[in-house]
Amino acid sequence: MYKYLFGPVPSRRLGMSLGVDLVPHKVCSLDCVYCECGPTTKLTLDRKEYILYDKVTSELEHYFANNPDPDYITFSGSGEPTLNLRIGDVLKFIKQKKPNIPVAVLTNGTLLQQKQVRKELLNADVVLPSLDAVLNSSFQKINRPNPTINIEEYINGICDFRNEFKGKIWLEILIIPGYNDSEADLISLKDAIEKIRPDSIQLNTLDRPGALEGIRASTRSELQHIVDFWNLDNVEIIASAPDRKDIKSYRADIETAILETIRRRPCTLMDLAKIIGTHINEVNKYLDVLEADKKIESVRQDRGLFYQLAVGRKQ
Repeated sequence: MYKYLFGPVPSRRLGMSLGVDLVPHKVCSLDCVYCECGPTTKLTLDRKEYILYDKVTSELEHYFANNPDPDYITFSGSGEPTLNLRIGDVLKFIKQKKPNIPVAVLTNGTLLQQKQVRKELLNADVVLPSLDAVLNSSFQKINRPNPTINIEEYINGICDFRNEFKGKIWLEILIIPGYNDSEADLISLKDAIEKIRPDSIQLNTLDRPGALEGIRASTRSELQHIVDFWNLDNVEIIASAPDRKDIKSYRADIETAILETIRRRPCTLMDLAKIIGTHINEVNKYLDVLEADKKIESVRQDRGLFYQLAVGRKQ
């Protein structure tokens, strides 16, 4: 079982995507209210070799020797991957070993204001930075950033990367009603989109409860209203969780293991990852589907968000 690799996980955008996790749970520069991995435990901009290069490349060597090639290799995981100061070295290693496999980087984009970080990502094929708000009040409310992050420098960093990067940029925007969907928010986001010039804009919302109690997902019609308001050619609403079952990498045995585990007792995301022996990001994908299918439900307790069988399925 790998410690720093996970998947391939079901991904509609990236097919069978092998995840590479370069930071511990949950080291990040933001503490987003919607994060399905839970609250940030280390809110930082300090770049370190959080996960050692040799440990990650050793697992990659083993995976490449014993498994078919995935559709993508994706830097993501339980925190912000660019905080690992050797992300560029790991990326080069992958490109040397498997030059034909495209590499994607899922990042919140906050460190792209650093020239060195932008340089380290130039060998990627696709970079998916996030930008949920441009108005500072909304940025503080939804993303709860490290206090040293300036929203204008954040956006300028993504723009600088767009000018330097030869690959694809898919800008991710996650909408939470009441947090970043006012008319002023949408106008400022459109202005930033036109400044960044991404290849596509991927509009998303919650599949399940996030880090903060009381927030809700946008409806499909609310997201469509935003698409119509922006009137841009390259905006895509990300498919809802049930569609992931149609992806060839969706594994029924993992779904069954989750259901059998919580049939015995309610579990948190971290509980399930430890019991099943699967990375939290992989478990998250299946929880999205199971909750959307009303097979499970979530309840908040003192220790966090627990998952249990939905009412009517308990036996």
